Amino acid sequence: MTPPKPKPKRTPPAAPRGKGKPPAAPGSTGTPATEPAGTLKPEEIGLHTLKPAPGSRKARKRVGRGHGSGHGKTSGRGHKGAGARSGSKTRPGFEGGQMPIHMRMRKLRGPHMKKSMPFEPFRTHTQAVNLQDLQRRFDKGAEVTVEAMQAKGLGTRKGVPIKILAKGEISTPLTVHAHAFSAKARAAIEAAGGTCEVHTD
Repeated sequence: MTPPKPKPKRTPPAAPRGKGKPPAAPGSTGTPATEPAGTLKPEEIGLHTLKPAPGSRKARKRVGRGHGSGHGKTSGRGHKGAGARSGSKTRPGFEGGQMPIHMRMRKLRGPHMKKSMPFEPFRTHTQAVNLQDLQRRFDKGAEVTVEAMQAKGLGTRKGVPIKILAKGEISTPLTVHAHAFSAKARAAIEAAGGTCEVHTD
């Protein structure tokens, strides 16, 4: 018996000229590039396409338009009380009838209106270290820094500047580093042969 002849392979017909997809460029995947959504081509930008950035504009609050609006019934005013009534207003510093903060704070004495102002916001807070404390705790020629004073139990409040005051006497020459010095304390330290260095954080 003679073996059967192999069937010839069928080739697809060639696409007519001018039709079909153009050949892909060498090195490309062949899929067309997709532009991100919302981008405009240069020829489409104009006055008719201008609009605010997303999220920059917010619709006004429409109250009293039913439960579906989210602001129905009491229209966001709550139940009863002065704020629920018509014509309700709030002035700066009003705390609903309780004693406001500017009246609760203590005042300076005196008839003048400037002395009747609360003085806490304008007060400068320091913690005192006296000359007699330095005399008792440090030896001659010592370098008295903020850390050294805190190690000896002086000026231990955190974050509060240290000021050297002139209570007591000092005869030991010291190099003192502090945030502030009174005039008498500075003169006494320098008269004992020491120096004063202003410490800046």
